This record gives sequence, structure tokens and C-alpha cells, in this order.
Amino acid sequence: MKTTAFTQIHENLGAKMVPFAGYMMPVQYEGLKVEHETVRTDLGVFDVSHMGEFWVESPKALPFLQHITSNDVSALTNGKVQYSCFPNGKGGIVDDLLVYRFNANKYLLVVNAANIEKDWNWCVEQAKKFDLKIGEELKNVSEEISQLAVQGPKVLQAMQKLTDANVLDMEYYTFKQIDFAGIKDVLFSTTGYTGSGGCEIYIQNTDAQKLWDAIMNAGEEFGIKPAGLGARDTLRLEMGYCLYGNDINDTTSPIEAGLGWITKFVDGKEFIDRKLMEKQKTEGVKHQLKAFEMIDKGIPRQHYEICDADGNIIGEVTSGTQSPSLDKGIGMGYVQTGYHKLGSEIFIRIRSKLLKAIIVKLPFYKA
Repeated sequence: MKTTAFTQIHENLGAKMVPFAGYMMPVQYEGLKVEHETVRTDLGVFDVSHMGEFWVESPKALPFLQHITSNDVSALTNGKVQYSCFPNGKGGIVDDLLVYRFNANKYLLVVNAANIEKDWNWCVEQAKKFDLKIGEELKNVSEEISQLAVQGPKVLQAMQKLTDANVLDMEYYTFKQIDFAGIKDVLFSTTGYTGSGGCEIYIQNTDAQKLWDAIMNAGEEFGIKPAGLGARDTLRLEMGYCLYGNDINDTTSPIEAGLGWITKFVDGKEFIDRKLMEKQKTEGVKHQLKAFEMIDKGIPRQHYEICDADGNIIGEVTSGTQSPSLDKGIGMGYVQTGYHKLGSEIFIRIRSKLLKAIIVKLPFYKA
């Protein structure tokens, strides 16, 4: 089982460690609810060093990325970040990812921890069509980079103490390379997976302890706490953000998953599965990923059946939890077309009982 450069810190803090995506990761420290609420009101710090990073640096970088990703990479300018996915050629998704543009020929791809090997093999296979040099123009640097996600409404105010660069005024989904906490060339990105604002910070593994100490010291007056994967999951679900392996996978298309907004059919962008996805967008799909709130008391979980009033199965829960912010059961799942409209009543089968829920608009949590 792999560890991150922050593992010893987590253990020293008494974190509950669990296997996740091949790594030992902290699931919680003080407790899920406390950590969740801290991120919503103040700031929390997550170790996300298990994520994968690939560099693409070549005059052919843009056409390559336009082919393998669903979003329009040509719309990016220097210092901008884009959410996207890799279509798999069979109507499904290899993975979802972030694309960072440094310049016209240089990009960073950030992929999910559980999919690093699969994603790398997929990118290498596709890169052959563009004669990209593996190890030079396409590089996997996942083992070299550590990453902290510092999330919450007070984050940028606290992080400004650690740099002379202006980070307070950074727009959402932008990044800078700056000197930060005494570390040179830090990648500072105003992205995140919680819906409460904040940043993600990329460094070399050797600077991990220095970065952790600086962030915890800078955030102390604002109430900073370390947070684990448990709170990361409840926070992302309250926003309706997809989790690969739950809400999207190799058999779900971006159109079915409500990710049409990252699937761009612009002129000249002949990305993998374009024709299939255009057909789905035009003709519709048989089931769609939808959000729901429980009306009856109960907690929906992944793989629970979604039913109509007569108990007929019309779908399946992909993600579900008891929302710490809303104090009610919430979830997402694929439902048959006809039951997907806002306000539609559905039923979740929990311990053989049919409990009423209602289709709602995302996000569940509104700051």
C-alpha cells in the first residue's frame, strides 16, 4: 500500500487511516461532521497527493487534447483550468480530469488516484496517433508531486499571508506559479471539490512538511483543521459533483451524467465518441443522473434501488449520504426518462421499505 509525503503527519495527528485507491489515506481526524462544518464555515486542509499528474508539452499538445477530452481545450487561455473527461470510444468515460493551460504548447492533466495507471495507458495509446514522444512530450509525474486542497471561505485570506503574489483576487478555476511559504515555483490553483471556495497547492514531495506547517500556522487564527476523505465525500455530494466509480464510469456517457456542459461540439473538434454523444444529445437518453432529497426519514446509499410508487425498479442510487449541512438524506442516481423531472416523486428501497424522495435541482447546499 502506497503512502504520501504527508502520511507520517496524519498518523501523528491520530487520523483514522484507510486504504483508498492503493494508498493509505486519512478518512477522518476529529470526526466527519466537525471537519465538514469547518470547511463550510472556516477552512480545512485535505491531503490529495494521491491524485495523478501528467504533463503534455508539445506543438501537438492542443490537437492531442482536443481529440482525447470532451471539453473545448481551445477555449482555455494561459492560467486557466478546465473540467473535462476522457471519452472511452464505447460511449463511457475513462476518467474525469482537470486541464491546466500554461501556454499554447504546455498543459497539465490532473486525474483521479484510482485511475492513474488506466488513464496513463489510455493517453499513451492515443498519443501514438499524434507521434508524441512518451517520457518527453507526454510525462507521468504522479509519483513526484504532492498536493494539498485547502478549502473553505477563509482560505485565500489565510493563504495570502504566505506569498507576495496576489491570491485574494484570483478567479475560480485559475492558477499561478508563485513563491509560496518559502517554496519556489508552487502551482497555486483556485479549484476544489467542496463548493466552499479555496485552493489546491502542488509541490515537490520534498517540500511537504514545510508546506503543511506553513499552512497550519497561517490558518490557525481562522480555525483551520485537517480534514479527511469522509468529509471530502459529503462536501462534494452536497454540491452534486460526480465521483468516478460511483456516478460516472466506463459505461456512463457524459450526456447521461448531466455533463453536457463539458461536452463541446465545436467546429474542428473531432473528439472520441463525438458522433455518439451528438446523437444522444439530439435524440435523448434512456436514463439520466439526477439528484434527489429524502422526504421520508432514511439514508440512501450506493446501489440502493430507486423505484416508482408501485415498487417497480426505475433506477439505482450512485451516491448517497446524510447531509451534515442540511440534516437530511440526499443522493444521486440514474433514473429512467419519465421520472427525471424536477419535483417528481421517487422511492428509495431501504431495508425492504419504500421511502419517498423527490427529484431536486443541484446543488443541494447553497452558501
